[in-house]
Amino acid sequence: MFHILSLLKQLKNSVNVTLGVFHDEVMAAKARSLGINVKVFKQHSQFDLTVAKEIKEYIQDHNIDILHSHGARANFISLFVKPRKNFKWYLTVHSNPLDDFINQGIKGKVFTKLNIRAIKSADQVIAISERFKNDLIQLGVNGQKIDTILNGIDFNIKPKTRYNREMLDLKEDDFVIIMIARLEPVKDHETAFRGLKEALSKEGNIKLLLVGDGSRYEELQNVAEEMGLSENVLFLGQRNDVTELLTIGDITILTSLSESFPLVLLESARAKKPVITTDVGGVKSLIPNEDYGYIINVGDADQLAERILNYYEMKENGKIEERGELLYQHASENFSEEAFAQSVLNIYKKYTR
Repeated sequence: MFHILSLLKQLKNSVNVTLGVFHDEVMAAKARSLGINVKVFKQHSQFDLTVAKEIKEYIQDHNIDILHSHGARANFISLFVKPRKNFKWYLTVHSNPLDDFINQGIKGKVFTKLNIRAIKSADQVIAISERFKNDLIQLGVNGQKIDTILNGIDFNIKPKTRYNREMLDLKEDDFVIIMIARLEPVKDHETAFRGLKEALSKEGNIKLLLVGDGSRYEELQNVAEEMGLSENVLFLGQRNDVTELLTIGDITILTSLSESFPLVLLESARAKKPVITTDVGGVKSLIPNEDYGYIINVGDADQLAERILNYYEMKENGKIEERGELLYQHASENFSEEAFAQSVLNIYKKYTR
């Protein structure tokens, strides 16, 4: 959602844009508040393909030049918006298609195949990291129609207020880690828990705040309890105040199995919070060396614990803020919202009639 709204907020100053959604909910409301035109193509169910005809008619009636789909369902429905003689179909890949439906059985396998078919059928594909471009080529997507564009965010956004740790029953001397991630298998919260537990064996005042909701909410609460982490892991659910929440953290972590170019890391950079992330997507562009943050192997809880303790020591020595400042300077100079949108616009102009 944030990727798309960030893009449209910038593009609407240069071209006419409309956000098409299947449900008139949070995303549509946020778009309208930004002055973005919204069209609801209401589905009666997740498998309702009749909206494809409605989308096609809308494109024809409004002389649309570009259809740009985001997400597996939108990608698949776009397959049926034919013929495409008068407009170009662009598709952005935000994650490895093989990881989008982990642990969802036969349904997940079917959706994965449909999504890959859609990606192969699009006129042009935008990958949010060079690694994803290579993944797509391995899946049989024509490399000549794939462009790589890394995410960007608005670095002018500032927290409305600085939160007090007492709001969450945290102490001033706690070492506070924030993880912003959907509670889904691809985010691999178990590695975060194992790394936290190992770090706690050396230092006892470490807290992990989990920001996000998802299908594993209760399951992960049980996992944390079974691992004896209930006092150290706080489930905050879905929040609309992430910018403010980051003011009470010392560092952020991301233990995902797969990502593109995670916006949450850019949000951490904007907040001048050092990061630890698994080696996924395009994170090495944001973290070129250890002066800017730590990159660990996917699933490596030992590495995670080691890096948490490294930052813990930096905080004790009064040096952790220097790391956050370095990350901020690098990110704000290279991954702005404006640069991101201009890159997309350049690709539109390159391939569209």
